[in-house]
Amino acid sequence: MTPIPGFVPAAATRRLICLALALLTLATGPALSADDQAYDPETVWRIPKIEGEMKVDGSLDEPAWAEAKSVRLTYETRPGENIAPPVETECLIAYDSSNLYVAFRAHDPEPAKIRARLTDRDTAWNDDFVGLVIDTFNDERRAFEFFVNPLGVQMDLFVDDVAGRETSSWDAIWASAGQIGETGYVVEMAIPFNQLRFPSTLTGQVWGVDALRFYPRDQRHRIATQPMDRNRDCYLCQVSKMEGFEGITPGRNLEVVPTLTGTRTGRRADFPNGEVEDADPDFSPGITARWGITPNITLSGTVNPDFSQVEADVAQLDVNTQFALFFPERRPFFLEGADFFDTPFDVVFTRNVADPDWGAKLTGTQGKNGFGIFASQDSLTNLIFPGSQGSRSGSFDFETLDSVLRYRRDFGQNSSVGLLVTSRDGDDYSNRVAGFDGLYRIDDKNSINFQVLDSETEYPVAVAQQFGQPVGSFGDQAIRIAYNRDARGLDIWGRFEDVGRGFRADMGFLPRVDYTLVLGGASYTWWGEEDDWYTQYRVGGDWDRTEDGAGNVLEEELEVWTEFAGPKQSWLWFDVGTRDRFFNGAVFSGQRFFNLWTEIQPSGDVWLGLFAGGGETIDFANTREADGLTLEPGIRYNFGLHLKANLDHTYQRLDVEGGELFTANLTQLRLVWQFDVRSFVRAIFQYRDIQRDPSLYSFEVEPESQNLFTQLLYSYKVNPQTVLFVGYSDNRLADQSISLTQTNRALFFKIGYAWVL
Repeated sequence: MTPIPGFVPAAATRRLICLALALLTLATGPALSADDQAYDPETVWRIPKIEGEMKVDGSLDEPAWAEAKSVRLTYETRPGENIAPPVETECLIAYDSSNLYVAFRAHDPEPAKIRARLTDRDTAWNDDFVGLVIDTFNDERRAFEFFVNPLGVQMDLFVDDVAGRETSSWDAIWASAGQIGETGYVVEMAIPFNQLRFPSTLTGQVWGVDALRFYPRDQRHRIATQPMDRNRDCYLCQVSKMEGFEGITPGRNLEVVPTLTGTRTGRRADFPNGEVEDADPDFSPGITARWGITPNITLSGTVNPDFSQVEADVAQLDVNTQFALFFPERRPFFLEGADFFDTPFDVVFTRNVADPDWGAKLTGTQGKNGFGIFASQDSLTNLIFPGSQGSRSGSFDFETLDSVLRYRRDFGQNSSVGLLVTSRDGDDYSNRVAGFDGLYRIDDKNSINFQVLDSETEYPVAVAQQFGQPVGSFGDQAIRIAYNRDARGLDIWGRFEDVGRGFRADMGFLPRVDYTLVLGGASYTWWGEEDDWYTQYRVGGDWDRTEDGAGNVLEEELEVWTEFAGPKQSWLWFDVGTRDRFFNGAVFSGQRFFNLWTEIQPSGDVWLGLFAGGGETIDFANTREADGLTLEPGIRYNFGLHLKANLDHTYQRLDVEGGELFTANLTQLRLVWQFDVRSFVRAIFQYRDIQRDPSLYSFEVEPESQNLFTQLLYSYKVNPQTVLFVGYSDNRLADQSISLTQTNRALFFKIGYAWVL
């Protein structure tokens, strides 16, 4: 790892600096731990235990609701800053030996304007909705979140306040219902204790709690039970507390989900003239299980899992790109608890586990300690071969054993230090990464995070020679240190990264290595008052410089921007900048560019968005100056309660000396008819059209190419695990001499049933 002369210390010194930071965080005791806090009695809610049957139907006509704890949501925290909310909201909370019961009476002076649509779970974020946030360990670090829209659509999340991440990949099995009436709407929930983790004790417990309402009209109002201090870079440290829950237990917490999948695929082997030949149907049983060994420790495993992509990836254009494209993980087994394996470098990316035969995962917490272990046997190995100016990728049919070990120790007020080890092993192949990381919160506004990693890799000789990789065992290091000041007005940030040429993280997504990055920036935010035309306005800028190991300045960039949020839930970001870049032996100086993002939601049925970017850039295929333009308009429209349409388009053009090198168009249409909260039918169309001028290329290219992907899916979900999917998909290709012709097709189904014991 070659340092930038004059201001970057040598590699060994940098590692010592990071180690010293880690030891400093371990040695720094908490100023006030959550366990030692003295609670204000006015912010502690005593939750009563009730008797009698509770029917979750959204009517609140059971007598037991009269005994529930009642709290009012009396603060608007966004966009207003702890002001009186525009509407009244009451939250009711009670429990019995099996469930936590929560209800909301959300009053509305204009109930006809309530935004509520039938939609799939975890997708109603643009609607009105209410919910509860529960910090069951009362450590002010992690919490469960349960939200419901006025029609009973569920949304559940897990928030990690230490890492500042919130994920909807966590799914619980719980009940909810909602009804809209003449004075607003009512929502009712029953959350089984066997879906939560909490301390095992027969005495009473104290949990952190926040009751929330989101009220989207001209602005999207966030309404809560307590004020939020925008000068404190933490959320759970500011919520209320609730006590009670004597004698509750999480039960055996055993969930078993057998599945059966079936597919029949067809392929046109002799493209484009041959017939599409269908293979024999393939039926595959599997099983996934999750066991709460203790309230704090969960073991999950799967055998012969179905990891097919029911949710189609959002298509992306890959013309004139340097590095591999990123596609998010969507498979439930890998998504559960995935946030615990997140670190500053993306060294755990489970989509690399392409075709597993089995998988196992153990995660848990004990006091301030957290750990996670993951292992899987993969029959297909996907590899990214990174570099400083581009990456390549390949798929190989040898098996690997993929595993990850993670440990994290929390201390102080939302600080932590952790260890991470990843491994992939196959025939004549291995990759191992080990290192430590940490987050140290200096105070409510300032924090430092860091990570130090070391890797050792060996590829099969044939693979190494084909992709220009070292033959034999090789290794290198990666280091990251970042500072962040997050406050109500002035934000400041800085980051240093140094990734060696021989560093590989094959269980992760790091398509770039052999670089040293230095970055710094600042911004200032003005918050609108009640009569201002804007709710938030920000200006800022940053500078960054990236060099490779040979000392070439890969990029030096300076940019400034402005951002505002205003009426009709509008948002706009505009930045301009200049940069010098190095690619394939050539220097490109003084390139000017701009980017614009904007969106607006003029009503509950319509969302409009646009990205526009352009300026001087590089033609990476031919290593020369170019001018680029990208436009990405989008629209979301709700046709009543049941039908929703999403239409997005991407237009990309690159001009070089002599003319227009290429134009690329990508259109994506999603139509969803939601029958009720459990079932829907969805159609997806993705059409890509690329036109090139072969005379402007230094190598042979096709003048034009088209691709059409279609998918039709029916989904029925009793809960996140008891599901039925039936679908059909196909692909069609075309070029200058062939019209759109089908290349392959697939008919598939999946049935899963969850037993919760």
